[in-house]
Amino acid sequence: MTPGNDRPLIQWTPPMRRVLWALLPAMLCAVYFFGWRAVMMLAVVNLTAFLSEYLFARHYNEPVHSSVFVTGTLLALSLPPTLPFWMAAVGCAFAVVFGKMVFGGFGRNVFNPAMVGRAFIYITFAGWMTGRWAEPAALPWGGLALWSTDAVTAATMLSAMPAIDPDFWLRSLIGYEAGSLGETSAIALIIGGGWLYGKKVANRAIVNWTLFGMIGLQALLWWAGVPRAHDPLTALLAGGFVLGLFFMTTDPVSAPKNPTAQKVYGLFIGMLTVLIRTFSVWPEGMMFAILLANMFGPITDIAFETLKKRQTGKGT
Repeated sequence: MTPGNDRPLIQWTPPMRRVLWALLPAMLCAVYFFGWRAVMMLAVVNLTAFLSEYLFARHYNEPVHSSVFVTGTLLALSLPPTLPFWMAAVGCAFAVVFGKMVFGGFGRNVFNPAMVGRAFIYITFAGWMTGRWAEPAALPWGGLALWSTDAVTAATMLSAMPAIDPDFWLRSLIGYEAGSLGETSAIALIIGGGWLYGKKVANRAIVNWTLFGMIGLQALLWWAGVPRAHDPLTALLAGGFVLGLFFMTTDPVSAPKNPTAQKVYGLFIGMLTVLIRTFSVWPEGMMFAILLANMFGPITDIAFETLKKRQTGKGT
């Protein structure tokens, strides 16, 4: 309890607890592949997220909502393993303050706060976010005996775009590809995300239509021989698509509420991810696709709700 009142310091909700549990496999893999520095990154970012929201919540005599830890964990898992802690903390503070609290707090934010923070870090500290990655530990015990794996200055698989090693799919599933802390092991994300999907915590319509939009357009461009277009399976496993698919597109606040709007929203994210990856200078399009979809989410909701009311009115 907070001093002087009966309000809890943190307001925990079952959906947020489930999302954090679903992220646990990715967090454990982050430690295994990149060393114990991953734990410190998660701790620094989540502590910053809590304190950033607490300063606002205290002013209004309200508890900190548990969603802030989902924001902090997702942001941390989307960052390079060797990113300086102070950069991560600055990005997290920006995510909570300008991605959430300026809109009025939980339930009112237009954009996904974790993606707002990542975009801020991506633009402000571009060199760290685009050219300094860490190879996962190749030791039998992974990075469990290491503080951190070494940073390498190299292009990610999505930006390099050469012929893909036949073993790439297996390495990406397990986690032996360089990348952000939480996106390197697709199987860990699929386990956690699949559990949310099965529990209906993750919106199934958004997941299905995002996946359909990405695979459909990716296959079309690949079969057409468009330069820089991967095959669909490689595009699915590479980068942060799986992390975004289950944990960010389905944000219940920034996503539309109308069932038809949710399908359009998911389709938009999936297709836009492919277009940004293929035709822009940014190799990872999921972040920008989600933020752009967030921008049009409310008006999409209004459009389909208005159409629904008109159709109902005509039928009565």
